[in-house]
Amino acid sequence: MALVEINFDGLVGPSHNYAGLSLGNLASASHAGDPSYPRTAALQGLAKMRHNLDLELVQGLFVPLPRPNPGLLDALGLDARAPTDEAEKRLRAAAWSASSMWTANAATVSPAPDTADGRCHLTAANLVTMPHRSQEWVDTVRQLRLAFADAAHFAVHDAVPACFGDEGAANHMRMAASHDAPGLEIFVYGRPGGAFPARQHEQASRAVARLHGLDPARCLFVEQAPEAIAAGAFHNDVVAVANERVLFTHEQAFADPEGTYAAIRDRLPEAEIVIVPASAVSLADAIRSYLFNAQLLTLPDGGMALVIPLEAWEMPSVRGWLDTMLAGNGPIRQVLPVDVRQSMANGGGPACLRLRVVADPATVDPRFLLDHDRIDQIAAVVAQHWPEQIDPRDIGNEALARTVIAARQSLLGTLGLTELL
Repeated sequence: MALVEINFDGLVGPSHNYAGLSLGNLASASHAGDPSYPRTAALQGLAKMRHNLDLELVQGLFVPLPRPNPGLLDALGLDARAPTDEAEKRLRAAAWSASSMWTANAATVSPAPDTADGRCHLTAANLVTMPHRSQEWVDTVRQLRLAFADAAHFAVHDAVPACFGDEGAANHMRMAASHDAPGLEIFVYGRPGGAFPARQHEQASRAVARLHGLDPARCLFVEQAPEAIAAGAFHNDVVAVANERVLFTHEQAFADPEGTYAAIRDRLPEAEIVIVPASAVSLADAIRSYLFNAQLLTLPDGGMALVIPLEAWEMPSVRGWLDTMLAGNGPIRQVLPVDVRQSMANGGGPACLRLRVVADPATVDPRFLLDHDRIDQIAAVVAQHWPEQIDPRDIGNEALARTVIAARQSLLGTLGLTELL
């Protein structure tokens, strides 16, 4: 069985809007109330997926979840009328949220080489800290169990109990000599009491490790720096990213950076740790540019490339540091900027948009895997059915709701995924 890394990107849904629902996400808050462009957003995401295919990487897709979510509206006692109360407006906006496009929060994934039963384990994230995201996991599990239905190779777990907040792969890193080798799984959690919520609970991470049957000797549980959370790093993947033997991190990512690096090197002697000092790129610039919310990828020739948002490439401090890095002899040999501005404006960069799964592609439901023709088919559906623009005051509009629902139905029909209707 040939194990490779598959990046499953979330397609931006037709209800993509800027309601500013995510406390602690500075980009989301700063664009609250702006008009959004769902069609452009989805096409930008598809272009990023096509970019990965052009690099000869295996690319997967997750489809948008059903929105507006009638179950949430019913549970909150909201009817079809447009609300006038501000609190009701935010609750209705939650039912319309397209945040499931950020599939780094869909689940935590442990590949087969790391688990006791030799299967790839996935645990859906409960996302309980944010109301608009806490509704996602039930539909996410349905999709995961369809994509990874081969029980000989996969185990998909329900979310951990909601008393322990779990945000999925955005607070989880894996390092290994190669994707198909046994790895070191690094779970990053936050402590409560700061300016913004610490979304990942330590006990949620420990529960996931137990559910996945991981060897405790090859697990690390690391605290995220409180100052990083306070500065807007609501997930660890805003300040650090790992791939195979390489950790790429801001020096202020972890509460105990030197202890973290020592523990990694002790368990993975071949580890290479690339640290960006605050003197070169401030924590504020790192978060504003989403330098670390990047895809650190191993290319077919064995070299590594960093796929970053254009915002990072255009920021002078970040560009200067990247140019210096590329002029050296480090493990990251290419920097590849991509345009995901619509996602960035709502607080999610290239890494937020994808869930990494190490598996044999032949064991995955082929409807969730992409080639160029399939991307063309999806792009045609998006161009025809996705709204061009949504203003936050449009949320709750019945005609727009019908458009959004019909757009998703058309996509599922095209992909042959009507089980998810």
